[in-house]
Formats: sequence, structure tokens, C-alpha cells
Amino acid sequence: METISIERDARGVATLWLDREDKHNALSAQMIAELHEAATQLGADDSVRVVVLAAKGKSFCAGGDLGWMRQQFEAEPAVRMEEAGKLAWMLQALNTLPKPLIGRVQGNAFGGGVGMASVCDIAIGADTVLMGLTETRLGLIPATIGPYVCARMGEANARRVFMSGRRFDAAEAVSLGLLAKAVPAADLDAAIEAEVAPYLDCAPGAVARAKALLRTLGPRIDEATILHTVGELAACWEGQEAPEGIGAFFDKRKPSWQG
Repeated sequence: METISIERDARGVATLWLDREDKHNALSAQMIAELHEAATQLGADDSVRVVVLAAKGKSFCAGGDLGWMRQQFEAEPAVRMEEAGKLAWMLQALNTLPKPLIGRVQGNAFGGGVGMASVCDIAIGADTVLMGLTETRLGLIPATIGPYVCARMGEANARRVFMSGRRFDAAEAVSLGLLAKAVPAADLDAAIEAEVAPYLDCAPGAVARAKALLRTLGPRIDEATILHTVGELAACWEGQEAPEGIGAFFDKRKPSWQG
């Protein structure tokens, strides 16, 4: 794998690293595919007890790779749906991973990066991070990540940040329920270890069964929900605003709606 890496320790703790440091760990087509494959492998590996989702570099995840998104404007509708589906099913694979998934948010997370934090069972961030659902600034919407963001924050909290595109700090992310806590960067590894350790005293099969049960008791994220979000994202790619917003980003100019 080229965009991610996996480290395992003797206890059965696997760290799944986002490893596109030079691209701020933006979710490219290759990274999406590799993350889905990693989730499948880790889920089936009985030696893995806990998975930590982490990132290398300054950023946790800058969101969807804009070059990949730009390619969708010239693609056929069926291809757009297929590409959006790959992102959606990768998120679901992480969301339903039959192991505890603990997010280590060391740097900024925007758009899809917020979605990546939301599929974790718990996410802890450095107190310096900034986060935001910035899609609407580009003429897009938080579509495929939406079910997980809403499940994590609740609708009332999500309404505060889902549409406005504004950035918020780690303290507000805690108040929104997106992060469980924010700690100084020097204390982040210790905070992650404090979440990992209790699971090593639990029966792994019971943990997996409890997590699966919880997924049925919370907001239902089923195939119909996922396909609906896929359609919404593909519809944005077919519209007028996304080409303008992403084109403006690459042209280093303001989009038309900013005057």
C-alpha cells in the first residue's frame, strides 16, 4: 500500500496510518481503495484487538482530494456514482469494523477528515487542531460522511456546522461531540493509550458483538441510506456550483458566490 501504512504491536494493537503527508492526507481514489482493503484485512485478523486511526504529517485529513473530485466533472454519470460509492462504502467499512476504532487526531481535519473522525468509536484530538465541514465553500455538500457526522454529533449540533463551512477549534469540537476530549499535543499518545488499554482486558468476541449491537440501536445507516448519500454527492458533481467552487480553488480566485 502506498497511501497508508499499518503497524502492529505485540499486544494486538494496530495503528492504521494515513500516509499522504505531502497532500495533507487528502482522500484520493487510491487512498479510498487502500483504506477499504485495510478495514477488511484488520477486521478479519483475529490477532488484532484494537485499531488506532492516525495520520502522519501536520494534518489529520484535509478531506476529499480535489483533483479526484475534479475528474468527476467530465465522467459519465455511472462513473460518478461508482466513485462516490467507493468513498461511501469505505466509510461504512471503517464504521462497522469489528474492532474498537480509536481516532488520533493530531492535526487539522476538514470535510472528509471530519467524516473519518466520526466513524471512529472515540476520537481524541490535540488541542490545537482546527476542524470544519468545508464542502459548501466549494459548492459541495457533506454527503457520504453525513450519516456518520449526524450519528456522532446529533442533528441539533450538526446544524451548527454542517452547512456553514466555518472552521472550529478543538474545544468546540468537544462541545459538539465530535471529539471526546482535546489534550496538549505532547499528551496525545498517553490519552490514546488510556483508551486502548481497557480493551485488552475484554473478550474480543464480546467487544465485536457489543459494537455490532450498538450499530443497530443507534441511527440506522443501511444500504438505502448509503445509496442516498452517494446520489446526493454525484448530483453535486453534475451541478454548476461544484465545478465553479473547485475551479476557483485551483485558479486561486474567489468563486462567484463570494462576489
